[in-house]
Amino acid sequence: MFRRLVLALALIASPAFAQPTATLRGTIDAVAADGVITAHSRSGEAATLKLKPAGRITAVIPATAADLKPGAYIGVAAVPDADGALKALEVHIFPESMRGVGEGFRPFDLAPQSTMTNGALTVRVDSADGPKLTVSYAGGSQTIQIDASTKIVAFDPGDAAELKPGAAIVARGAKGADGAIEAQVIIVGRNGVVPPM
Repeated sequence: MFRRLVLALALIASPAFAQPTATLRGTIDAVAADGVITAHSRSGEAATLKLKPAGRITAVIPATAADLKPGAYIGVAAVPDADGALKALEVHIFPESMRGVGEGFRPFDLAPQSTMTNGALTVRVDSADGPKLTVSYAGGSQTIQIDASTKIVAFDPGDAAELKPGAAIVARGAKGADGAIEAQVIIVGRNGVVPPM
């Protein structure tokens, strides 16, 4: 199962997949018997998607700042604040089997000027403003502030039973000739969790 999880999350974390052909962040409306999923985006637009035969389903589960321990391999989406320092929008805690996947610092498509930093949590400094994390990767590091509004999640292997009406998802893949997203990975929130990415 972890090998499948690694393959799925590699699509999220790798620089080559940082700008996918199509990304749907939304909620499932219905799942047909043939597996075709109808959904709507966070802005209300209707969408159709299909999980490719080699595609993977990954579940997002809650985590907390207490789970951010030195040495953990994490991904942090952030934006610059007024003085240029990075402020975290969200933190993803990867399983140990994914250490090194997507390592580095690059632009991300979550918000204007957002970036993604994947690397090892090498320093954590707790302060009244919240933890300040130093994330190190080959060739550099970034120091990022998190606070009470920062969403923190971890990943777990998922399955098709979790793709049901009302579930929040992030799907990434190419659009087919019929306009449906041919998803290489579907990230689904488990038990009502909304994937923040």
